[in-house]
Amino acid sequence: MDTLNGRERSERMALIRGRDTKPEMTVRSVAHRLGFRYTLHLSTLPGKPDMVFPKLRTVLFVHGCFWHRHSGCSLARLPKSRLDFWLPKLTANRRRDSKNAARLRGSWKLRDLAV
Repeated sequence: MDTLNGRERSERMALIRGRDTKPEMTVRSVAHRLGFRYTLHLSTLPGKPDMVFPKLRTVLFVHGCFWHRHSGCSLARLPKSRLDFWLPKLTANRRRDSKNAARLRGSWKLRDLAV
């Protein structure tokens, strides 16, 4: 059972960002310090990769373990409530990630960083 009411849960979920997350900002900072130059969230590529390194023809996805359910990851746990909502949503995320990766593999090097 959820310990928050509907309004509190909605407010909490609204705080979860889709871009410019702490792990993503850390990876960007390290890449920049190492001399790599990149473009962010290029919408012309499948899945809008978090970082695109055009000179290297490489894309990088910084994926959270909860949302993207990495195989064998202990942080990829299921919520305890509303499984009828969460299971299809998280399964669809994995399916979409696989589809986007397959579309990119032909012409780009793909890197997936699980955080």
